[in-house]
Amino acid sequence: MQHDLTFKRLANEDRGTVQVEIDGAAFQARAGETVAAAVLAAGLVPSRATPLSGSPRAPYCMMGVCFECLLEVDGVPNVQGCMTLVAEGMKIRPQSGARKFSMAEQEPYS
Repeated sequence: MQHDLTFKRLANEDRGTVQVEIDGAAFQARAGETVAAAVLAAGLVPSRATPLSGSPRAPYCMMGVCFECLLEVDGVPNVQGCMTLVAEGMKIRPQSGARKFSMAEQEPYS
């Protein structure tokens, strides 16, 4: 895991911490923060690579618009890190490749 100190957390009320695992390393995330904020604070930059070119990406807009914050969370790929709150014991990994879809995941047409 890389440690890039360009992301700085703002001072806020202390709501405690939760223990998460980021790319295999234990990390104390702030309770109530998003997965994307925890990943940036832990220095996991880049946090994914684009499926076609392998170009490195990291959380950008932090409001659910750009989809640059896609991560694997608890074994589920393509989770929007900026829209997901950290939880005790959560396992966060960099997004790897394109998501595989199955016909069972498709909604039937009416």
